[in-house]
Amino acid sequence: MNSNSRPTLFDPIRLGAWDLPNRILMAPLTRCRAGEGHVPNDLNAVYYGQRASAGLIISEATSVSPRGYGYPNTPGIHTDAQVEGWRKVTRTVHDLGGRIVLQLWHVGRISDPAFQPDGGQPVAPSALAPRGQIFTGTAMVPYTTPRALETSEIPGIVAEYAAGAERARQAGFDGVEIHNANGYLLDQFLRDGTNRRTDAYGGSLAGRARLTLEVTEAVVGVWGAERVGIRFSPAGVFNDMRDSNPLETFSYVLKELSPLGLAYAHVTQVTAQDLAHGAVAGVGPRELRPRFTGAMVSAGGFTRETGNQAIAEGWADAIAFGVPFLANPDLPERLRRNAPLNIPDEATFYASGAKGYTDYPRLADEGNAPSDGRAAAMA
Repeated sequence: MNSNSRPTLFDPIRLGAWDLPNRILMAPLTRCRAGEGHVPNDLNAVYYGQRASAGLIISEATSVSPRGYGYPNTPGIHTDAQVEGWRKVTRTVHDLGGRIVLQLWHVGRISDPAFQPDGGQPVAPSALAPRGQIFTGTAMVPYTTPRALETSEIPGIVAEYAAGAERARQAGFDGVEIHNANGYLLDQFLRDGTNRRTDAYGGSLAGRARLTLEVTEAVVGVWGAERVGIRFSPAGVFNDMRDSNPLETFSYVLKELSPLGLAYAHVTQVTAQDLAHGAVAGVGPRELRPRFTGAMVSAGGFTRETGNQAIAEGWADAIAFGVPFLANPDLPERLRRNAPLNIPDEATFYASGAKGYTDYPRLADEGNAPSDGRAAAMA
């Protein structure tokens, strides 16, 4: 702890079962660079290994089901080959002294028949198509109307999350994070803008939160609560999301989760981009902090200064950085030194290969870096 006794980004923290050397977490970042069969590869291992100085790495979103994909070349955790691929990643991170958890994911309606194993409709809580278009790997097409899950199918969804959690153990992860944010399946069930069900998984707030709670309990049954986190985006409007009373909705679910003793809740704050697309301020980690008794991780446009401020004020215990970690493999050291950050190359965010993925320079490499702030490949 620093001399004024207020914690900062650079102080260690006990988060669930993990003793972290700093409070600078790597946020989950979809990069669309898995191999055939949605299997993580050697390049993925290099990428995550480069970022092992994070207090904790939260992996990119990883599908628990063959029906859970909605983007090209994203990884999965439902086959033996995927487990073996991820094992390369966890071994590399651990050999470099890091810690990494797997983010468990199902996209729900944010998909297309092109991604479905049988060419069928994506599944969702209700048959409501999101506005907008999806890239199928060959073309941009309008979202299709999903098929509402039958009540009898929902235990199978819970079982897929539990199986994904067990495979994550086999792959050598240190724990898991449940993706309950950004307009994907669990978020779709939770919010009343996308859940119009009249069975036990809809209607009331308790009904809409039921799948989140059942999935969390199932995953805790695999890992123990101290190695499970969960992510929410209460003010998020990404993927055509909305809720009539997000403060009430997310206050309820965090209060219900508190007795489980999870490692953390990961709650994103509203960003300027969210506000520009219709989000409403006033529901985020600051407002929801009193509703959750465990550790709070936050993400969403933080800087060194605002991250330290959130931690000092007590409404965040750690900060997850997204794009800054994408472009700066040694982000903790750069923040510690208050050094300049690399400029991210947005054109390569969801591309393929090493460019814009494993070729960003570390501070030690900058003497040889080209003028645009990028460096040659760092395999």
